[in-house]
Amino acid sequence: MAGRDLFVLDDPVGESLRGRHAGLARRVGRAVTYLPDVSTFAAVSTDPDPARWADLTELLGRGEFADMFSCPVLPPSDWEPVFVLEGRQMIRPGGGASGTPGDETDDGVVELGADSVPEMLDLVERTRPGPFWSRTPELGTYLGIREKGTLVAMAGERLRPPGWTEISAVCTAPEARGQGHAARLVRALAARIEARGEGPFLHVAEANTGAIALYEKLGFVTRKHVTFRGFRTP
Repeated sequence: MAGRDLFVLDDPVGESLRGRHAGLARRVGRAVTYLPDVSTFAAVSTDPDPARWADLTELLGRGEFADMFSCPVLPPSDWEPVFVLEGRQMIRPGGGASGTPGDETDDGVVELGADSVPEMLDLVERTRPGPFWSRTPELGTYLGIREKGTLVAMAGERLRPPGWTEISAVCTAPEARGQGHAARLVRALAARIEARGEGPFLHVAEANTGAIALYEKLGFVTRKHVTFRGFRTP
């Protein structure tokens, strides 16, 4: 954990958009969001200026969806709630559950490039791991596993606050489950992230107990419980 601030994980969307993902951002005043087809996540400054919400309305448009992820502040009462989902944020502080050499490297794991996007979108459509769009792979490295040439599992990098990289879009096709693909991909991504001197972290729905158990087995621990929220701008 040395050299990595934990507080940036309290606003991972805003920290990413103001930092390493600034080239994928669009802004108005104190509000920022990702470019279309990259991500729907948005953030506002954490200062108490009420103009930040007017800035976000101008940025997104009236009556539009505002995906606030785990934003630590809530919009005014005239913003219509769209969804609320309880979850948790997990970090891997110790480099994995075991120190066995080779644990984080797996044969058969391949890096997915731009030519793999149609396959990735098809897999997402079948597995529903969470928000994923045609330009989402621009957020970071995506890894996959193929069986007989068909992409059956993937995971990738999403939010990137200073010193950290989020692992996301962990999914396996129904016909390929039970073979440890998700664990192999998360280990491989975590190893790459740690090799850069960064810390791996992720978010998971509280109801997804199977995924939570897997991540704990891979050395992740719960940093805090979070609430994911979406709103409609007034």
